[in-house]
Amino acid sequence: MRFFRNRRVHEIAPDEIFLDSSNLPGRNDVQFEGRVVRPVSTPALIGVGAVFALIVLAFVGRSFSLEVVSGASYAQISRDNRLERSIIFATRGLIYDRTGKELAWNEAAPAAAGAASTTPFALRRYTSLPGFSHILGFVRYPRADAGGTWWREEYVGVSGAEHGFDSVLAGKNGSAMEETDAHGHVQSQGITLPPQNGTDVHLSIDADVQSKLFSLLSVHAKAQGFDGGASVIIDVRTGELLALVSFPEYDNAAFAAGNSAAVAAASKNPNSPLLERATSGLYAPGSIVKPIFASAALNEGIISPDKKILSTGAISIPNPYDKAHPSVFRDWTVHGWINMREALAVSSDEYFYTIGGGYGAQQGLGISRIDQYARLFGLASSTGFTLLGEQTGVIPTPAWKEQVFGADDPWRIGDTYHTAIGQYGFQITPLQAARFVAAIANGGKLLTPQIIASSTPEYSEIGIPDSYLQIVREGMRMAVTSMRTDATVKFLNIPGIDISAKTGTAQIGTHNQWVNSWSVGFWPADTPHYAYATVLEKAPAGTQSGAAPGMLPFFEWLMSEHPEYLQ
Repeated sequence: MRFFRNRRVHEIAPDEIFLDSSNLPGRNDVQFEGRVVRPVSTPALIGVGAVFALIVLAFVGRSFSLEVVSGASYAQISRDNRLERSIIFATRGLIYDRTGKELAWNEAAPAAAGAASTTPFALRRYTSLPGFSHILGFVRYPRADAGGTWWREEYVGVSGAEHGFDSVLAGKNGSAMEETDAHGHVQSQGITLPPQNGTDVHLSIDADVQSKLFSLLSVHAKAQGFDGGASVIIDVRTGELLALVSFPEYDNAAFAAGNSAAVAAASKNPNSPLLERATSGLYAPGSIVKPIFASAALNEGIISPDKKILSTGAISIPNPYDKAHPSVFRDWTVHGWINMREALAVSSDEYFYTIGGGYGAQQGLGISRIDQYARLFGLASSTGFTLLGEQTGVIPTPAWKEQVFGADDPWRIGDTYHTAIGQYGFQITPLQAARFVAAIANGGKLLTPQIIASSTPEYSEIGIPDSYLQIVREGMRMAVTSMRTDATVKFLNIPGIDISAKTGTAQIGTHNQWVNSWSVGFWPADTPHYAYATVLEKAPAGTQSGAAPGMLPFFEWLMSEHPEYLQ
């Protein structure tokens, strides 16, 4: 009994049972299942500490080696070398003519003997043949600031084909990482992005035809007192341009090189060599638009091609403000009774006054239809040409006159007469002229001029039956062959090439003291392949040797040197 009395009894509290059992996942709470948590053993703790100590010792050792043992040498490398991105300039695409002749190419920049090139990019070079400055244009080069940082990394095409096809010619620059020392010497280099070179461009222009046409026309123009001029030759089947001449021209190579003296001289030249006259020059067309209005009159049914109109040298319109002094609209000479073919051949103003504005019993087109058909043949609108700077021109209308001269000066019948013969406020470009002549020659397809060789033809239909256009073509052929025509157009009656043509003389200046001279046409006459338009700009009134005589030596040269273009 004493044993049991001396024995101390200790009861286990329920919360202790629950604490011990909480560490057993999936325990049976009803039966108070659980287990006692065992502490981490001392050997495991010692092992983890040893691994950590070894890692710390390794880092300390490497730091000691870099900062103490090799610290001086690495500090010198850090001071003397740096890593930079450098540009690898893409090679710009070349420009060729239709025969494969190089017109624009690349050359390494000149350098002193034994030294590297002075620039990391190639310089642009251009053909020395005359007549290509406006077609090719020029580029601006990549530029770096005084510290060597490139603020313009690309070539920039400024004008001509260099601008029009810049995205094709340019390519895409690459890059490299360079390690250089304190003296700027490259220690190592690695290409990270290779350059993509530009694509070559083949123009539809024939370099021989272009340069010869430029040379012959510019010499003739200068001899006759003209300030400048332009000429366009277009394939009437495809719209490809065989020549696109503008003179005088500027030195595009000097502009690319940044020659400030050449830039200043061209800018101050009163004859405007920077103006691309073929696409941006606006000129009163004069009589060269008569074929448009002849086809319009036939299409509208207001006259038959064989009906004759009497040309007496002038027509007279009553003056409502002064009955004693009627308004007189003169022809350049008396032609007698003439039909449409003959009127085109002799370029009768009186005939086209009549079918343009009406006279007596003969109905005229009226200014609305004159405007409509001029636009149908592509005037006063863009031709869709690729290169920069094309102008659209003007067709005089009552709305145009009111805008220019105000409502106090209404449209009069005389304004219609003058518009019908390509005068008054009429303005077109040589490219537009070549385009509408091509449409007459090819049966009514208004082509988009193309300057890339082997382009797919693009055109819209004018909608005038070819039988009417054939009447016009016959009249233009008669202009060259008939004995009654103006002597200047007869210069183009050349054995070996059948040319159909039309001339025009537009009076300019406040007192009509200057003239622009036009010659347009196509060949061969029966199966047209090429059309042309040439204008010589601003010579003294009375100048006799204009655009048609100026084209004669070119056609003679073409027959001799490039007979493939005669058919």
